[in-house]
Amino acid sequence: MRADLPPRPSAYTVDDVLAAVDALHPAIEIPDSRFADVVNAGEAQIIADNACAHLFVLGAPTIANWRTLDLVEQRPVIALRGAQYVGHGRNVLGDPRVALAWLANELRQLDITLRAGEVVTTGTCHPPLPVRSGDRIAADFGVLGKVSVGFE
Repeated sequence: MRADLPPRPSAYTVDDVLAAVDALHPAIEIPDSRFADVVNAGEAQIIADNACAHLFVLGAPTIANWRTLDLVEQRPVIALRGAQYVGHGRNVLGDPRVALAWLANELRQLDITLRAGEVVTTGTCHPPLPVRSGDRIAADFGVLGKVSVGFE
């Protein structure tokens, strides 16, 4: 984030929130959960489990003019063990920009400031893939950049 989004009486629009963004980075979310059956764990348990968030790999900021791109239709390609998987920007609450505005407004209602310098993930554009020791995941976001991570 480039600018603070403090609590205020009126909701932030998507344009308000995007104006406060400093940079877009390709990234990989690495989920984990204490539940073997996440689907049937229940909402309260998933929230208590930090929404299955675990690790986050942040790539370099994109040099592309991401503000002019249709992020809903971005199709990153994920490579794992010789297979390719294609994500879709619309998997992030329908639109990653809307997801970011939702977060800013949830924090606003909780009297919490989204601060300049903070890194925010809007969500994942592909369901989690099972990884094993020795795996390497590479995500190619096209003009937005690439990011990869290995598992020992």
